[in-house]
Amino acid sequence: MSSTIDASSVDRPVVPRAVLAARTGVAVVFALNGLAVGTWFSRVPAVREALELSAGRLGLLLMALSAGAVLAMPTAGLVTQRLGPARTVAASVLLVALGTVVAGLSAGLAGSVMGVAVGLFAFGYGSGTWDVAMNVEGAAVEKRLGRTIMPRFHAAWSLGSVAGAGIGAGAARLGVPVGVHLPALAVVVLVGALLGARAFLPAPAEAEGTADPAARRRALLATWREPRTLLIGLLVLVMAFTEGSANDWLAVAFVDGYGVSEAVGATVFGVFVVGMTLGRTAGTIAIDRWGRVRVLFATIGLAAAGAALAVLAGSGPLAVVGVALWGIGASLGFPVGMSAAADDEDRAPARVSVVAVIGYTAFLGGPPLLGFLGDHLGILSALGVVPLLLLPTLALVPVLRPPAPATPPGQD
Repeated sequence: MSSTIDASSVDRPVVPRAVLAARTGVAVVFALNGLAVGTWFSRVPAVREALELSAGRLGLLLMALSAGAVLAMPTAGLVTQRLGPARTVAASVLLVALGTVVAGLSAGLAGSVMGVAVGLFAFGYGSGTWDVAMNVEGAAVEKRLGRTIMPRFHAAWSLGSVAGAGIGAGAARLGVPVGVHLPALAVVVLVGALLGARAFLPAPAEAEGTADPAARRRALLATWREPRTLLIGLLVLVMAFTEGSANDWLAVAFVDGYGVSEAVGATVFGVFVVGMTLGRTAGTIAIDRWGRVRVLFATIGLAAAGAALAVLAGSGPLAVVGVALWGIGASLGFPVGMSAAADDEDRAPARVSVVAVIGYTAFLGGPPLLGFLGDHLGILSALGVVPLLLLPTLALVPVLRPPAPATPPGQD
């Protein structure tokens, strides 16, 4: 007992105030990224109605956001290394805010599908770069704190998404046009993220441009040949599809499949995000106690069961229970994958970038795939693909096991 107290009393003072400030800044940046994403997806039914889109055409439109994110990923690690996470986030949030404004005004005022696509592409490109930078910064803060905290940053993202979904549901219920709602949200996200990034840790020398750019590119290419990194990316891809399919289609699926209103559809999406938030909060404690592998086996199985229930329940209330289980089960795949990719802080930018490229491919291919299936089967039935993909993914979970402390650098 006394040795534990003495150890904690020794450990706490060594955490500099700048690291604690950076922890808060990272949490704010994660939350605001979630707020932006949650708000957009909660208003997808309203955008569909405003533009009079079929499920297939809506899927193609949503692909513009994913295409922007996927195109950003290959260079996001290099940009983060060169500029540092703080400046990368600042530049990215400007692009996200601009894309949000363009998409909102194009849907709400101009009724332009092309305008919304352009806005979503900018949103996706900025968000993809932002995603890598904030995960790299979160991993650096986690290392300096000396304890597991990355899942809590992702929980902050989920809380932001809950807020976005809640605000979106309220806006839909009150009839607030997307042309007003989305630009107002963009201002809040822009100002808050810029302030949060100011608290980030000082950029290392490599981020100030002293490192050889050619060496950084060679290191990134070498990362694409690491089996562990690629397998983590494959697992993250399936988990991103599991999460992204709910983000893209849950609200629409409940409107079409269960005959609920747009406001209720947005609320159902909010239930999913609440489940994600609870899973990431409790998951941090579970991972510390039982480890990544055991916890991921359990949560992936829960996600498969929940998604199947949401699709097959036949009853709205029972299906909502499935949505909640789906959210809890899907909550840890993406953040734990990012944590695993960032186990080695020195190589974190390159590895996080590679895992993000692979993972975000799901966001690129998922919307049109489900939209195509939705045109033939209905969106609700199309979501049955999710549990079918999750079950074989259990075989990849062991790759998330952290390398042994004695492992020499460069070996995983």
